[in-house]
Amino acid sequence: MTVSLLADDPDDRRLLGQVRPADWVNPSPVGRYNLVVIGGGPAGLVCAAGAAGLGARVALIERGLLGGDCLNTGCVPSKALLRCARAARQVRDAEQFGIRLPGVPEVDFAAVMARLRRLRADLSPNDAAERFRALGVDVFLGDARFTGRDRVEVAGSSLHFSKAILATGSRPHIPDIAGLASVEYLTNESVFALTKLPARLAVLGGGPVGCELAQAFARLGSRVTLLHDTDHLLPRDEPAASAIVADALRRDGVEILYNTQLARVERDGEQTVLHLPSGPLAVDRLLIAAGRQPNVESLGLEAAGVMWHDRLGVIVDDRLRTHNPRIYAAGDVCSLWKFTHAADALARIAVQNALFLGRRPVSTLTVPWCTYTDPEVAQVGLTEADAANRRLAVQRFVQPLAHVDRAVLDGEAEGFVQVLVRAGTDRLVGATVVAAHAGELIGELSLAMTNGLGLSALARTIHPYPTQAEALRKLGDAYNRTRLRPWIKNLLERWLAWNR
Repeated sequence: MTVSLLADDPDDRRLLGQVRPADWVNPSPVGRYNLVVIGGGPAGLVCAAGAAGLGARVALIERGLLGGDCLNTGCVPSKALLRCARAARQVRDAEQFGIRLPGVPEVDFAAVMARLRRLRADLSPNDAAERFRALGVDVFLGDARFTGRDRVEVAGSSLHFSKAILATGSRPHIPDIAGLASVEYLTNESVFALTKLPARLAVLGGGPVGCELAQAFARLGSRVTLLHDTDHLLPRDEPAASAIVADALRRDGVEILYNTQLARVERDGEQTVLHLPSGPLAVDRLLIAAGRQPNVESLGLEAAGVMWHDRLGVIVDDRLRTHNPRIYAAGDVCSLWKFTHAADALARIAVQNALFLGRRPVSTLTVPWCTYTDPEVAQVGLTEADAANRRLAVQRFVQPLAHVDRAVLDGEAEGFVQVLVRAGTDRLVGATVVAAHAGELIGELSLAMTNGLGLSALARTIHPYPTQAEALRKLGDAYNRTRLRPWIKNLLERWLAWNR
């Protein structure tokens, strides 16, 4: 991971002091480790802390910054940026709530980024090298390389292990575009080091990262063009959800170019020129958000007997075991779920299976995800397209937020909650939420799916009024109404007539 930090910024120096101390001295390995963890991102840190807490002798190796993508270049800085962008939009929209502000609101982009760096540094002690040493973990900073099926070398030291877990994460995928190497493009590893707002920004990729950052920079004042290679954004989500996000981005001033391939880029003085099918587009900065690439190179995986693919990552079975039974993997390096919370869940399974003869399968997990645009889009389980591909008969229930009182009162009535149940039952097989706080609402639906609860259980659950979670109860009520068959209704009417 190549992270762009500001050398003269006190908060970035404070961050480095926690996650990559300049004076750090690697320990001397003694004996064989129960577990060697390679990679100090979310998955690796959970593995190391969990195993050490259970009494294992653990070594943790990190070549870059502890905390990985999540702390340094992903979840933490991006959500700090998004919060400032949302505040800018709320100020501009204040008049609809009867609040009039004098003059035109002005965004201080340097202050926005300073806040981001300060909060990132504030959170960094959770992932600090010193903290993990205090937990009993031997922390090694340097490049790891396997020298055998049970040995790994780092910074001149050879570590012998009983079991190892690969948790080296992923990095931005850089597409093969003519001229790209000649321009100073941005990725999530460098965009958070900006101190000056780009007047014109092009974002390549309409997935979660591209949509989030396109909207954020537009709200902060950039003229943003979003380039996407298919006919709808967020291809893993329901098309209806993607359409709402697209409308929201356009309202914020984002120009979306669908089915667009970037053929070539070139530098022209201080600007970058993108050569598109529709003609040239001149911008000040180009942000690449075209997916993720697993970090599998330079690890000596061949010497360890570990098989891997350059796009899919390390090959594992349903218990996260590689072709070498001593070595497991967790997180982005082996999973299609490239989320921090998924890395955490996989790490717990990897530790259990590696150290304690566990046989817990990954295939039983219910993993939600959320894209933090405004409104947010959260998904768990199957989409309608997924169900159709599996030839699974489902019934769909949809609750528009326009009919949820709290959403209307908050001015957040754009969106919906949709659930899919297996036909003939109330058991959830998938759910989509499009709402201002969809990431919060999806948790209850994930809980229901994980524990085999159905829409009837949601109908029985009392939700505080008024909250947007009332949409879930309304879905339960909608399902219960389908159970009122004509013959049942007729029987009830006869009973009530007899009891008058």
